[in-house]
Amino acid sequence: MSTVMEEDLEHEENVLHAPHDVRTWWKYLQDRRDASRHTRHVLFERGLHALPGSYKLWHAYLQERSQALRGCAPHHPGYEAMNATYERALVNLHKMPRIWMEYLQFLVKQKRITKTRHAFDRALCALPITQHSRIWQLYLEFAKMEGVPPETSVRIYRRYTKLEPTHVEQFVGHLLHVERWGEAASLMADALSDQRFQSSEGKSRHQLWFELCDVITKHPDDVQNLNVEAIIRSGMVIFHDEVGRLWASLADYYIRKGMFERARSIYEEALEQVSTVHDFSLVFDAYSEFEESLVTARIEMVEEEGDEEVDRDAGKFWMMDKHNDLDLHLARLEDLMNRRPVMLSSVLLRQNPHNVHEWHKRVRLFEGDPLKQIQTYGEAVRTVDPRKAVGRPHSLWCAFAKFYERHGDIENTRAVFDKGTKADFKTTDDLASVWCEWAEMELRQKNYQGALSLMRKATSEGSSGQIGRGGFVPQQHLHKSLKLWSLYCDLEESLGTLEGARAVYERMMDIKVATPQIILNYALLLQEHRYFEDSFRVYERGINIFKFPHVKDIWQAYLTQFVDRFKGSKLERTRDLFEQVLAEAPPDNACSFFLQYAKFEEDYGLTRHAMEIYERAAQRVPVKEKQKVYAIYIRSALEYFGVARTRHAYEHCINADLLEGDARAFCLDYARFEQNIGEIDRSRAILTHGSQFADPRRHPEYWKQWKQFEIDHGNEDTFREMLRIKRSIAATFAQQYYNFTAASAVEKPEASENAMAELEKAQGEDAGGLTGFVKAAAANEGEKVEPENPDEIDLGDDDDDEEDDRSVKEDVHLEEQPIPQAVYGGLQVRHP
Repeated sequence: MSTVMEEDLEHEENVLHAPHDVRTWWKYLQDRRDASRHTRHVLFERGLHALPGSYKLWHAYLQERSQALRGCAPHHPGYEAMNATYERALVNLHKMPRIWMEYLQFLVKQKRITKTRHAFDRALCALPITQHSRIWQLYLEFAKMEGVPPETSVRIYRRYTKLEPTHVEQFVGHLLHVERWGEAASLMADALSDQRFQSSEGKSRHQLWFELCDVITKHPDDVQNLNVEAIIRSGMVIFHDEVGRLWASLADYYIRKGMFERARSIYEEALEQVSTVHDFSLVFDAYSEFEESLVTARIEMVEEEGDEEVDRDAGKFWMMDKHNDLDLHLARLEDLMNRRPVMLSSVLLRQNPHNVHEWHKRVRLFEGDPLKQIQTYGEAVRTVDPRKAVGRPHSLWCAFAKFYERHGDIENTRAVFDKGTKADFKTTDDLASVWCEWAEMELRQKNYQGALSLMRKATSEGSSGQIGRGGFVPQQHLHKSLKLWSLYCDLEESLGTLEGARAVYERMMDIKVATPQIILNYALLLQEHRYFEDSFRVYERGINIFKFPHVKDIWQAYLTQFVDRFKGSKLERTRDLFEQVLAEAPPDNACSFFLQYAKFEEDYGLTRHAMEIYERAAQRVPVKEKQKVYAIYIRSALEYFGVARTRHAYEHCINADLLEGDARAFCLDYARFEQNIGEIDRSRAILTHGSQFADPRRHPEYWKQWKQFEIDHGNEDTFREMLRIKRSIAATFAQQYYNFTAASAVEKPEASENAMAELEKAQGEDAGGLTGFVKAAAANEGEKVEPENPDEIDLGDDDDDEEDDRSVKEDVHLEEQPIPQAVYGGLQVRHP
């Protein structure tokens, strides 16, 4: 105890010598931290009496006393003493924001609204403006506390927005929370009117607009100081993609105010102005729900009233009107549903008034109402701009005229067609279609001369019409319309005279609108009337007008008709025609003419000339058509000249540049031909030559036929030679495939598709230049010059070949027999 007293004495002496030194008092308090609460409070009071402006002492004192009140009830008497202590501290430390903040937080815990609000106001007055943000943060939290009157909190936020106008969204959010809809809407409208306003919460103007719309439409009675309709209509101008939603919001505003007729007029106006199907669906669905809700309300009202008041005072029914307009609402709802297709059509036409297909759909919607259909057609032909039209605008004129025709009004039908022929069109074809429809209408009415007169008028030059927006007048180019002339020709042929039809065809060729088909039709018409020379002259004019490939049909018809007409009587003239067409025809179109020429020579000329023509054809036609030419050539050679010329044809064929498959097939046919006449060695040599085109892995049928040939006509040596050639050919193809694969791995991916064909051609040239026929004796020479390949790939065919060797030894018994003379009996050479 004496030790404690000595320590207190030491501190007492220090504070007596330096009463204004805060360190002395702080050391005294630190050494007496274990003392009782009362003792420490006395020490704090003594120190603060000596140093009333010490922040350190005051802050420690206030913290210690606040800790002592933790957990006490709000009505504890210590709170008043603590409040007084804070007030005494603020007398000297009113510029210290930390003291104010702790004091304010202490008051907020006590939930003393008025005292707390006054303390916040005093703090804002005492502290400099730079420290106000720290106080306002606590002040706003206090305003949002439960128990604070809404008016008090609104006034607090209103003062805060004067300091921080950019934080108006916080004020708006609080107003919405306390259901001050009118003031919230006004603040939102002011913010949106300011083009410099930037949302502190990151909201777009689009979001703010629709939040404002939700507020003003859902609480119309609270929003009195704003022109709601003007605000929403201005939003329609700004946000084009939300027009339907804004129209529905405006109508909902009047519905909530009980102004049902005004809401209905808003819906009708919206349905007439929206231009997208999405907006139309939003407005129409809202409109139909509104009408359904009115019908439901009226039904419930009638059910509640019952029938009692209906029977009461029945004689005074005119005075007992209860405004029971249920039937009227039902009629309105039904009319709305019936009008939906028409209103939807109007929306689509507002999107694109030049949509021809939509105009046709709109006419079909008024089926059964001729007057409406006529009005729709009239509006369509006035509205659609041909240069912007989607579809064929002439179809509107034609459909309009056919509408009158179906109703038996021929005069108006002609009037519509007449206006249509003078209208502006984008293309001459559209105008020609109107003329053709008019003529067909006259034909249906059996006015044949009228139809012909129309065609004469349409095809005459210098027709006047409406000048288009681009300076193009389709009426001035109408006389060159192929569609119009084609119909004119048909009418003249069926209804007019031959002279008239000839004049039409001649006119078409003079103005150069005739097509190859027109030439053919004209020639056929003359032939039907037995004007053969005139038809040939028409063919000649067509040949001079058109070039290949368009003139191909004309040439074929000309040559066919000429040969059928004169057969072999005008041989030289026919040959001149064939030579002329062969000189003009490109290789792709020459094959049919060569064959026709050769057939003509076979039937009426010299077969020797026919053979020459076949050889010329084989040299000129494309590779893909050579197989057909050679097949006919060989068949004709065998038929007319016998074995010698047939061999010549076959040799010419297999020496030609054929496709690999065609060359292989011709080699087999040639070998079979030699085999049939007993030339076994020649047949074997041909098979040997054709083996270069037959990969054993891909074309086993070729080797099967050769194998069967050796079994039937060969011996063990020839069979082994066949097997050796098979292995050699397999190795050659394998090496080609290997080289091609290696080259493909190095080349770019964009290599030519013909690389494989070029490689096979190169390999064929390297293999000894076997581009032509190889005689039988050369087969054995190939064995001597064939180089040994050190990288030869084992194809696994040796086992099969050994089995074939064994089968030759065990099963095959070959015998040699002389060829009977009867074989040669029917193979005599025929001379032309």
